[in-house]
Amino acid sequence: MEKGVQTYNYLEEYIDSVRSKGRYAFTLEELKGKFDVTDKAILQSLYRLKTKKKIVQIRKGFYTILPAEYSNYGVIPATMYLDDMMLSLNKKYYLGLISAAAIHGASHQQSMETFVITEKPALRDIKNQKIKINFFVKNEWNKEDIIQVKTDAGYVNVSSPELTALDLLYYVEKLGMNRVVTILKELIEVIKPSHLAKTIKNYPQIATVLRLGYLLECEFGNEKLSQVIYTTIADKKGTNIPLMPGKNKEGTINTKWRIINNINIENDL
Repeated sequence: MEKGVQTYNYLEEYIDSVRSKGRYAFTLEELKGKFDVTDKAILQSLYRLKTKKKIVQIRKGFYTILPAEYSNYGVIPATMYLDDMMLSLNKKYYLGLISAAAIHGASHQQSMETFVITEKPALRDIKNQKIKINFFVKNEWNKEDIIQVKTDAGYVNVSSPELTALDLLYYVEKLGMNRVVTILKELIEVIKPSHLAKTIKNYPQIATVLRLGYLLECEFGNEKLSQVIYTTIADKKGTNIPLMPGKNKEGTINTKWRIINNINIENDL
């Protein structure tokens, strides 16, 4: 619809055109640039569409369309709008941690939450009755460790199984060790030794790499993957580190991995 033309359903028609292009999301700025009407008129139209449950506001200035097939859920899956949202914020990102693990088949602990890794400055988590998106900050990551996964609305960036495993342990204080170990037990089935070697060479937190190596050998009995790690970082091991960061450093010491076993692990499987 051209600028200057004002009708009651101008916004609904535009939303239909967005959907016809395979998109499920749009921004307030996008609408302001498209229509020659006041901001107040646009916001009133958006409010009407929200009350009709035709659109959902995800965060300030960002909206998603709610197709009939998702009306019972009240919102579309985050994978269908995440790429658009992060593009609108001009932020690099990838779907990681528990969300990435589920995509790679470690779905025993599927969560209604979405876990996103992004760059600084940190974004505020999005939390309401229907949506929970947790943002984690990282200084950098290797593009080779990110894969693009096709969705119904395009693509979404997802961490590789190898990067996902390391990140789960890097953020273990926030996720919980038992939960992480449960996910890792399934995730290691799709980790490839050659990919793991490349990923750990570029991973900046050596303590995280050591924790993964220790768990692979001592918790899962996976000699093949643990040996890949040990060989790759043989010259980088430093002082003893606790298996669970943030807890006391009392426990038996594994001299090979320089890990202090300071936690009793109970995986949830």
